[in-house]
Amino acid sequence: MSALLGADFSKLWTASAVSNLGDGITMAAGPLLVASLTADPALVAGAAFAQQLPWLLFALVSGAYVDRLDRRRLIVAVNLLRGLVLGALAVSVVTGSTGIPVIYLAFFLLGVGETLADTASAALLPAIVAPERLASANARLMATFTVVNQFLAKPVGAGLFAVSAALPFGVDAVSFAVAAALVATVRPAPAQPYERGGSLRAEIAAGLRWLWRHRLMRTLALAMGLANVVFCAAFAVFVLYARERLGLSEIGYGVLLTTFGVGGLVGTGLAARLEARLGATVLLRAGLVIEAVTHGVLAATTVPLVAGAVLVVFGIHTMVWGVIVTTLRQRIVPGGLLGRVASVSALFDYGGAAIGSLLGGLLARTWTITAPYWLACAATAAVAAAAWRPLALARPA
Repeated sequence: MSALLGADFSKLWTASAVSNLGDGITMAAGPLLVASLTADPALVAGAAFAQQLPWLLFALVSGAYVDRLDRRRLIVAVNLLRGLVLGALAVSVVTGSTGIPVIYLAFFLLGVGETLADTASAALLPAIVAPERLASANARLMATFTVVNQFLAKPVGAGLFAVSAALPFGVDAVSFAVAAALVATVRPAPAQPYERGGSLRAEIAAGLRWLWRHRLMRTLALAMGLANVVFCAAFAVFVLYARERLGLSEIGYGVLLTTFGVGGLVGTGLAARLEARLGATVLLRAGLVIEAVTHGVLAATTVPLVAGAVLVVFGIHTMVWGVIVTTLRQRIVPGGLLGRVASVSALFDYGGAAIGSLLGGLLARTWTITAPYWLACAATAAVAAAAWRPLALARPA
């Protein structure tokens, strides 16, 4: 399959696998590092908020620069800078100078890098993969993300943290350096058609107008933005939920996180076949229903096996949804607008996540650890009802 997708895709895919390993390790170790310093749910959730806040602040600007600049070189530069940030965090842990503000600053800088690198990677893919193979390429990238980031890296991250609190962040720093070296070997893509709008503001506005006038893309962006507010409100305190509600240890928490990966791996393998059999509309609608049910089950249960089982189903949904939506966007949006339109979607997506992460800690502190999950169940059900008819416009990816 990699040969059919081309040598440049293979390099991009390998770089993605390496950086996803490091990212997954940090995703598991980060909450553990914060929880080792404080048991305050709001402060634990604040680390996730710090990493997601840049999407609210910089997503649209990053999208404009992704359309302006050489996307390959941008990814290389940002990965190197993210490696330096993680290296500095590892040093601060070793020297005992780490505090909550230091962690927040490091995660904020990582989030700034994500707004550029993630948008650039998605926009670069259509330039190195034929249009008819985009769905396969997206599925391959998402499968790799699932296996490496969510399945393998999470228990590794928790295990490395148990050995040394600094070790996970040092490993992630190295992963970014390796990924940058791999992307640097990708052949430069032809310059994308890009019409400057006279100012950065005007260029950003062009991306906003395009998405807002396209009913399907607008619906998908709004639906996931609203769903992410309540999803991240719930999962910002997931490390405390696993400890207090399910009675899991640090290693048990890491293992529970891998259930996302199990479902995601299945989902990437089934996405194309399910879409061909059921159609994009059915799958997108079903995905929103699955999200509502997932939050309700997590709020009600105290049994780790039940929580793990529902998270497997949730993982299947997230990968199927991701393959469909990403491929639709890459095929529908003009190449010169892809970075900006993707950044608008990301603003709703990650902006909602940032708001939710902040909200989740406050809800858990004010009421109980399950309060964010009950809210997420009700709110996602409402989103599904509102998006039901517009999703009929979806076409097979």
